[in-house]
Amino acid sequence: MTIDLEALYIDLHRHPELSFQETRTAGIAAAHLRELGLAVEEGVGGTGVVGMLRNGDGPVVWMRADMDGLPVEERTGLPYASTATGTGAGGVEVPVMHACGHDMHVTAMIGAVEELVKGRADWSGTVVVLLQPAEELGAGARAMLDAGVLERYPAPTAVIGQHVTPLPAGVVGVRSGAQMSASDALTVTLHGRGGHGSRPHSTVDPVVMAAATVMRLQTVVSREVDPKDVAVVTVGSIHAGQKNNIIPAEATLELSLRYPDDALRAKVLAAVERVVRAEAMASGAEVEPDIRIDHTLPATINDETATLRVASALRRALGEDAVIDPGMSAGSEDVSWFARDAGVPLVFWFWGGSDPERWAAASAAGTLDRDIPVNHSAVYAPVMHPTIEVGVTALVAAARELLG
Repeated sequence: MTIDLEALYIDLHRHPELSFQETRTAGIAAAHLRELGLAVEEGVGGTGVVGMLRNGDGPVVWMRADMDGLPVEERTGLPYASTATGTGAGGVEVPVMHACGHDMHVTAMIGAVEELVKGRADWSGTVVVLLQPAEELGAGARAMLDAGVLERYPAPTAVIGQHVTPLPAGVVGVRSGAQMSASDALTVTLHGRGGHGSRPHSTVDPVVMAAATVMRLQTVVSREVDPKDVAVVTVGSIHAGQKNNIIPAEATLELSLRYPDDALRAKVLAAVERVVRAEAMASGAEVEPDIRIDHTLPATINDETATLRVASALRRALGEDAVIDPGMSAGSEDVSWFARDAGVPLVFWFWGGSDPERWAAASAAGTLDRDIPVNHSAVYAPVMHPTIEVGVTALVAAARELLG
């Protein structure tokens, strides 16, 4: 049996599902794993899938891919573009798209498992496949762990995974140490005193408070973080008021904070809290602001020894020039929870999905940021080939290296 990976990818791309709603995707993935002879469990941590392939004595490698889409309206113009909708926050119907490439992750994982099954005479050990929900919420890995995967399945000797990115297709980026940043999602509620728009002097205006807070927060990184370090403070949303002549009582800010290690995390979090509280005080707020951490993702730290082994295997499989050090990404992932909870090495890498010729032309022109779509964009979609094939090859090479 040979699985048509192109058809699988097109089907998944056409039918994306939001976080913790990936029932169709999970069902398709589970069916393919069963066809390949794996023992499969569904509904793990909500909509997660676990597949296990025992092949004699040896190491245990956990291989992870995420499944969820994003509330984005697709504008790629592809013949297989998504027109799907889903139920988003607050019960609102939203467009849904695989704007981060998780459909490619699932496709490559299924292809890799098929290759490992076909070549099982050449390796020994156990492979545990994790099809994870809700990476976009930073909650899916934790949900699967809380559901007991570490207790019910053989403990890993290593955890591996990969993410498609705007690198040129055919290229893989991996490095030891910090591969992706830690992050926190914060909700800040600023409390003012509402009133009529014609009588601002009788109010404490939370809109002005919010504006001042947003501007002052921009100095946390530019004036308090060493330029050689990577940190990000982003205010992604502001919500306040319902009408032009009513000064509201509250304003809400949603923040995304990113940093490479725990020390800088503590520093940035403290600075953000100081700024928020100081601006509230400067505005005359009578109630202290509320600062809530909605979720925390640890830094994605690749084990040095395991990463050197995997990088060597990737070069053998793909060629010396195909494997690069991509530098540390300010993006964040929840994959490392699996390795952290198990106390084992993690190796997580990027693989390219951009048209190589288009990427080369944009690079030569200095227009990569403008001309090459990135993850979470409404026009992001990896080219199918050779992205699928490289994703399969990379996973197989890494797994077999760690299985021995």
